[in-house]
Amino acid sequence: MSDRGISRREFGKSAVAIGGTAALAACLDRFDSPDIPEGTDPASLPARQHEWKEYLEVDDAGNSQLSRHHVVLLLNYDREGTPTDGDRQQVTDALHSLERGYGWETDGLMFTLGYSPAYFRRFDAAPAGVDLPEPTALAPFEDPEFDTPDAVLHLASDHEQVVLAAEEALKGNRQSVNDHEMAATFDGVFSVADRRTGFVGAGLPAENQEVNGIPDSEPVPEDSPLYMGYKGRFDGNQATEDMVTISEGPFAGGTTQHLSYIRLQLQQWYEQDSEDQRVSKMFCPAHAEEGKVEGVGENLGDASGVEDCADDVAERSRRDGVAGHAQKTARAREDGRPVILRRDFDSTDGGQAGLHFLSIQRTIDDFVRTKSMMNGSDLTEGSGVSQRVNNGILQYMRVERRGNYLLPPRDLRALPPADPV
Repeated sequence: MSDRGISRREFGKSAVAIGGTAALAACLDRFDSPDIPEGTDPASLPARQHEWKEYLEVDDAGNSQLSRHHVVLLLNYDREGTPTDGDRQQVTDALHSLERGYGWETDGLMFTLGYSPAYFRRFDAAPAGVDLPEPTALAPFEDPEFDTPDAVLHLASDHEQVVLAAEEALKGNRQSVNDHEMAATFDGVFSVADRRTGFVGAGLPAENQEVNGIPDSEPVPEDSPLYMGYKGRFDGNQATEDMVTISEGPFAGGTTQHLSYIRLQLQQWYEQDSEDQRVSKMFCPAHAEEGKVEGVGENLGDASGVEDCADDVAERSRRDGVAGHAQKTARAREDGRPVILRRDFDSTDGGQAGLHFLSIQRTIDDFVRTKSMMNGSDLTEGSGVSQRVNNGILQYMRVERRGNYLLPPRDLRALPPADPV
């Protein structure tokens, strides 16, 4: 704890959640400035703006580690009709300024800018060669609100100051980032419709569990990277960046993104369910029976190891009376690998334990198919599994928002036309 009665991590999380110039100033005043790597010539960066893996840190098992702090800005384009060339240049110059200021790595700043179906309606056409459907409820027990901004910007860094400074610079409230002058901002082009924040990484959920949805006993394991107490991303259980990349058409080199906000209710998870029950529901019953998961799951290496449970999940769920989350979703695979790449993170937005579920995939249908497997509706007949109870982790979460986006390749990320030539 610091001499001001609050830990660095908790203060930093609070500053990111609050946002604004005052929060940034307080963050800079409170902490020594970290050594942030400088950026580079934007032309040297990957053509795919979602290409992050090469630049991420890895754990001892080789799993990619996302940046610890995240800001998501839902943006509205401030003009009627189709974008102007001047606005495209302004957005390009603003993003290039960030890239020159910060290294493209977890210790610096990484980001993506995507566009919704509502944005492409300005052109009276869908994005060429891409199926980008409107968001919809994806289970009979869902009733989410749908996000309909024009664009979504995802900022990620290991440092609280970096995501805050980048956000304020784009808004026009800072003239420089990391001692590099901003050549342009989003001012007059984009306005913020909604702001979402979060964090991921060992220690952060435990330090930020005094929120609604977490029992007062504060049970989140100290070394867990996520609120539910286990590692959630193993590289062996992720699609590769190549797999999720659009391969043909004018948006080749891009990808699609789904963004959900999920409200977590973990009272029963921690206060009533045993460790074996949690392992059964998060992974699969066989993992609990065989004691395969130690602590938060670090011992599993780079894969959850539920493949053997997934092949006969229907029969197993009738026998065990429970179906595991990973066990169910493992059925949505191609050539032995999942079809979505998760980049989700926990949140305390609104004083509530939540999860911003962000995934990228070649098509939104890949996400829909994965979510269908997660729903496990085919497992409810003749077993102890209902629509939500004993059906993975569904009973502990409520989907409140959904949105679909196209993440174009880097050279088309600034207000792209519907059919680039």
